[in-house]
Amino acid sequence: MEESQAHESLGLSVIIITKNEARNIVACLESVRFADEIIVLDSCSTDGTADIARSLGAKVVVSEDWPGFGPQKNRALELATQQWVLSIDADERVTPELQAEIRQTLRKPKFDAYNIARLSEFCGKPIRHSGWWPDYVLRLIRRGTCRFNDAAVHERIETSAPIGQLHYWLLHFPFDNLDMLVAKINRYSLEAALVMAAKGKKAGVMSASGHCVWTFIRIYILKHGFLDGRHGFVLAVAAAFGSFLRYSKLMFLNQSDRESRRR
Repeated sequence: MEESQAHESLGLSVIIITKNEARNIVACLESVRFADEIIVLDSCSTDGTADIARSLGAKVVVSEDWPGFGPQKNRALELATQQWVLSIDADERVTPELQAEIRQTLRKPKFDAYNIARLSEFCGKPIRHSGWWPDYVLRLIRRGTCRFNDAAVHERIETSAPIGQLHYWLLHFPFDNLDMLVAKINRYSLEAALVMAAKGKKAGVMSASGHCVWTFIRIYILKHGFLDGRHGFVLAVAAAFGSFLRYSKLMFLNQSDRESRRR
């Protein structure tokens, strides 16, 4: 990076929420050093994430409770002081090409919000099908024009303003191994089932099985997951299993609700 670029003010805050991300946080922070400020909102990590982030110059705030992904990211957004905000996760990286494009975009912005594609890896392989690519996410926003919704999982930024689209992409490293994928599927399936139950949704064996089969067909065939080789097959099966778990857990939550009302 040229010296003039290193000290160029972009009016950009980067916000990151973390929980035990010591294995990811260094590479993540190194990729966003070009920002004017980096804010890490940490959820009481026990692996030194907060200390590592502080040592690399990030402003670290520790959150004692966990309100869900959407509300937590809104908290981080409220900590930002610059005109523009880039929201990324600890397992994401800004490439040099994307950094240069963000610099150029913020010099003469045409929109108040920008989508950025993500190229995700699974067990060391970039996944370009299976519904994983280009995976556009709204991440670069003018502060004060957008907010995250209140979803506990699968949160997203909401805005009524026109949205631009950047050409280059984030790198995303969600799963180093299959164990990590299975653990996330189990955790997220319960959170999703609780959200559905709160909305009054119902499920049974047939609906759980149907969602499972449809998810595999959608990802492996319709989303061309077969072109990702054995990785694509594993991802399709894992997604189908996640769908089955989600609706199965909803089914048992429905049962518990019925039983509690009979008492």
